[in-house]
Amino acid sequence: MSRLYLIFFLGLFSTQVSAQVKLKKLVDFADEQYKNGDYYYALEYYKQALDRDSTSLELMWKYAETQRAYKNYVDAADYYARVYARDQGILYPESLLYLALMEKQTGDYKNAFETMKSAKRNFAEDKTTYRYKKSAQEVEALAWVLNHLNDSSDIDTSIFRLPESVNSMNSEFAHTVHEKKLLFSSLRADSISDINEEVYSKTYKTKLYTSEIKNGIFEENKKITSLESKKLNSGNGSFSSDGKRFYFSMCSDIGYSYSCKILVANFENGEWSKIDTLNEIINEPGKNTTMPFIANLKGEQVLFFASNRSGTKGGMDIWMATEKEGSFIKPINCSKINSLDDELSPWFDNVTNRLYFSSSWHHGFGGQDIFYSDFEKDFSVPKNAGIPINSPANDQYFFKYNDTIYLSSNRIGSYYSKNPTCCSDIYASFPKENITVFKLPIKLYFENDQPNDKTWDTISTVNYEESYVLYEKKFPIYIDEVGGNYSEDLASRKRTELNDFFEKEVRKGYLDLEVFKTSLLKELLKGSKITIHLKGFASPLAKTDYNVNLTKRRISSITKYFRECNEGIFKDYIDGIAQNGGLVTFSFAPFGEYLANQETSDDYKDQRNSVYSREASIERKIEIEKIEINKYKTVFPLFCKIPVIDFGKIKKGQSLKGSFTIESSLNDDLKIQLLNTDANFNFEITKIKSISKDYYKINFVYIPQQESGLVNKLLFLKLQDFEEQLELFITAEIID
Repeated sequence: MSRLYLIFFLGLFSTQVSAQVKLKKLVDFADEQYKNGDYYYALEYYKQALDRDSTSLELMWKYAETQRAYKNYVDAADYYARVYARDQGILYPESLLYLALMEKQTGDYKNAFETMKSAKRNFAEDKTTYRYKKSAQEVEALAWVLNHLNDSSDIDTSIFRLPESVNSMNSEFAHTVHEKKLLFSSLRADSISDINEEVYSKTYKTKLYTSEIKNGIFEENKKITSLESKKLNSGNGSFSSDGKRFYFSMCSDIGYSYSCKILVANFENGEWSKIDTLNEIINEPGKNTTMPFIANLKGEQVLFFASNRSGTKGGMDIWMATEKEGSFIKPINCSKINSLDDELSPWFDNVTNRLYFSSSWHHGFGGQDIFYSDFEKDFSVPKNAGIPINSPANDQYFFKYNDTIYLSSNRIGSYYSKNPTCCSDIYASFPKENITVFKLPIKLYFENDQPNDKTWDTISTVNYEESYVLYEKKFPIYIDEVGGNYSEDLASRKRTELNDFFEKEVRKGYLDLEVFKTSLLKELLKGSKITIHLKGFASPLAKTDYNVNLTKRRISSITKYFRECNEGIFKDYIDGIAQNGGLVTFSFAPFGEYLANQETSDDYKDQRNSVYSREASIERKIEIEKIEINKYKTVFPLFCKIPVIDFGKIKKGQSLKGSFTIESSLNDDLKIQLLNTDANFNFEITKIKSISKDYYKINFVYIPQQESGLVNKLLFLKLQDFEEQLELFITAEIID
């Protein structure tokens, strides 16, 4: 062997060894992060390892397992499918079971059903194993789901996510409402514990918080410092019947595995005192005991809780202990509702004698579903609480307060920073209320070339009310001029038509605006976030591009009106600084003359018809077309402040190039569909990240085929799972 070849061989061998060492370090570090519950960083390093060795079945499995722990159901399903395709269940027999479970949690029930049936067949050789029993149970559950997707729930209102005064980018769990305060726990970190849906890291602990409810508005949350510990996690919570004692959980997370005990604190005059641990009859040594709820059952005070104590069927079971002479006696396993999986977050309805809880075993739509069981002499067979209470994700911590239902869920639509289903938020179903009535559309009319005549400005110096008053004062001139040189009969008819128009349309619009303003304020006082959609129009008298700017001035006069009316009562809502979180935003669509009746005279010399006539007057308006109200939930997440792009005059055959800026209220990669059937319109949608919110740019090239005249192209933006659509417009005037 030549020296040169030997040197090359040794160098290659050294490089391979170095690469293997680096790969092992990446995997070891990822393994450590997974063990510690830091799933996000575990995924980062497993991904780096997979980039170095994409064929490693072991790495694929670890990556899939970590995605499942991180509750990224889509990516977990993808990698379980890859593992099973390569392995066929030889080294990793659970891959098909977990694939089916992840498909279920993405709502892909049909595929999950077929996959789960295959998993059941694969495990049929030993029917005593958990994996066979689980797959058999899930086959039944998925068959049930497919037959009950369209069933109605016990509630007939929607589930809304509570606002940011309660929820954050991480996890929140609702526990109770006491003295008009929502009491909940929160851990504001990024990674997720597999037990009890908690979120945590070394530097964060679960804490208890309250949010005062004032007139239906959830005030900014406050931490209950008296119940926190620097080394332990505090969470859950239930008050005794007299409201003087508060039972809650205190948990250690040594090795990132939660171990909880139930504590009790005195509560009087808003103050907490004398915190103590329940005895070992409840807190069995070495076991996880948590999620206490105090109920009245047949005249006795009973403590429900979740625990893996001795006698548990599997995972966490729900137990109950009756209070005798001031202390709780030996707990009883609620065996009729418990299973081989976890049963969690018990809540008992004292009015209906019904126990609500969460489970991953019974016939459910997702991972953890909310169930209920009626109690007479014993608990009845659990029943699913149905959609929309349940979802494909994990739904827990159900309770009622008066006519409001609360629950916690990591369903799509929850706040998050990295993974859409990583973290739970608190949701609620509110009782039906008297809905604020808005009579729309409202048409607001303007005098010719007003406000601010003979200018190309787009901002008005007068508000709509001032403009209306001037129009009203000058209207006698319009009545005189519209008759012009017509015959007496025709002139009389023209004046009558114009006068009727002013009374039935112009004055009516002004009065409708007063009513609208009252309704708007009523809704804003509830803390609602409202978008007002405005469209502006002009008669075809002036140049097209001038008319576009004129309609912008008219829209400006409306927004100025809302800023200035009633001594500025709407100003804080417009500026986004209202204390109750209420907000008003405006969407502008300045069409100019593009949608006007083109038969209306545009002859400046014939002002009898082009200025003073009813036909011309009816085109000079602003329409409050619709409003969107967001009180408790995220509505259609796309918003375009200026949905009209006007190119003015263009030559025949000229390309129109431009872009729309679309705001998104969801921190997510949205699959936006632009509905368009015109082969001469091409577009590209790109996402732009920013600190405050995401934006999408729709860059387009359009070659209108119209020979000449006004062009008005209408486009629609659509999102999956939303009925609403966002309208976009491109306008131009084609000249020879």
